[in-house]
Amino acid sequence: MHPHRRALLMGLLLPALAPTARALPARTLVFPRDHGAHPELRTEWWYITGHASAGEGSARRAFGFQVTFFRSRVDGTESLRSAFAARQLLFAHAAVTDVAGRRLLHDQRIAREGFGIAQADTRDAALKLGDWSLSRHDPQGAVPERWRARVQAGDFTFDLRFDATQPLLLQGRSGLSRKGPEEKQASYYYSQPQLAVQGRLATGGTPLEVAGRAWLDHEWSEELLHPDAVGWDWIGMNLDDGGALTAFRLRTRDGGTLWAGGSLRAADGRLRIFDAAEVAFEPGRRWRSPASRADYPVQWRVRTPAGSFTVDALLDDQELDSRGSTGAIYWEGLSELRDETGRSVGRGYLEMTGYASALRL
Repeated sequence: MHPHRRALLMGLLLPALAPTARALPARTLVFPRDHGAHPELRTEWWYITGHASAGEGSARRAFGFQVTFFRSRVDGTESLRSAFAARQLLFAHAAVTDVAGRRLLHDQRIAREGFGIAQADTRDAALKLGDWSLSRHDPQGAVPERWRARVQAGDFTFDLRFDATQPLLLQGRSGLSRKGPEEKQASYYYSQPQLAVQGRLATGGTPLEVAGRAWLDHEWSEELLHPDAVGWDWIGMNLDDGGALTAFRLRTRDGGTLWAGGSLRAADGRLRIFDAAEVAFEPGRRWRSPASRADYPVQWRVRTPAGSFTVDALLDDQELDSRGSTGAIYWEGLSELRDETGRSVGRGYLEMTGYASALRL
């Protein structure tokens, strides 16, 4: 979520047939059950972003990566009895940012759930879409929790393990996160920052052994996007001292802020949740996409109760065209976080949606 998150990209999913959304009740999230899918709600996503490197010294290569699985309930087919009815759709996006090569590689998948092709388990996180997968388990030994992502794309591949180094972070109020001025605009939302990354990554050649840090979000909801919102700006940053910073805003057509929020969990575990009025995004340097002609701020000043930060994209062109699956064009990429003195204090991902065209669920 982000505010979010991406399920809001799914404007192709028969909004006229969807029932009226109701406010989500506060509830206690229960694990491992709530790592799994929630098909009774309309939209859901599991999202991992991170940075990793291979080699040492002058031979060192740095990468950003992301993989997202989306699940969407198709309301227009709920009453159909056929086994072939598309009651749930699964989508997946994956991307690699080659920092030294100054390029972004990305791919996407889509299928209806079932028939051994696509699945989203309800008991724990176990997602599959063709030869792409994302899963979670509790290994024996010192590691309390491990996620694994395997992606075989046209121009890149990765097989990465993500080991938990900290407890889950429940966003919002004990996992219920408001995303707009009306109570029904909310989601159940938790994060897992500071995941330790190891595995293999390849961008067209021999796989490299890489290591780094990652961030996981899991979010599910019935309704998120207010009618006046056209998109959002969001950051999830692993801080160098072990902390974790989240900030987001829902954006109006004129560039104003409809709603905002976020959190800071300090290295010592203390958590502060930000109210809507406590977060401000101020755009800096901009980049115009030669493909979509969308104009993105690739530098931001983000003001929070925990301090003011500058977010700088490590590569301007990290725009993803997902019109072959979720139907949207958006910007999502590896970025650096700096404090008020200009010192680098963390690294993570910036996401911007609704710049090429307004999002509609």
